[in-house]
Amino acid sequence: MTITLVDPDNLPAVDLYRQVSIATGSRLVFVAGQVAVDPDGNTVGVGDFTAQVEQCYLNLHTALSAAGASFDDIAKLTVYIPDWNPANMPLFAEGIARAATRLGVEPPAAPLTGIGVAALAGPDLLVEVEATAVVGD
Repeated sequence: MTITLVDPDNLPAVDLYRQVSIATGSRLVFVAGQVAVDPDGNTVGVGDFTAQVEQCYLNLHTALSAAGASFDDIAKLTVYIPDWNPANMPLFAEGIARAATRLGVEPPAAPLTGIGVAALAGPDLLVEVEATAVVGD
């Protein structure tokens, strides 16, 4: 495996992700921010934060697969959310879990940074997820 995820003893453990990612692969994969749109460009889950998180992760999986990578290769995730409220964290986690269940994989546990933003590319978009992955030869 090219990614080792670690929670150092002197940092808090977080259920949704690990604090540190150690990459030993040789090929970097940068995935642009994925939003809740289907292959036809239609917004999925208008007004439903959990459904949009799920679609973002499904799209992320598709993008990673095209590069020969998987959730296991993710070294870092960045999530952009307009009007973020920490009370939405369980909805975020549920969306990730639903995507992982649909795909039959474990949810990615790579380090994650959540950033509150003023807006995304469209008024109905509630979340955007980008990733950096490391793949071995």
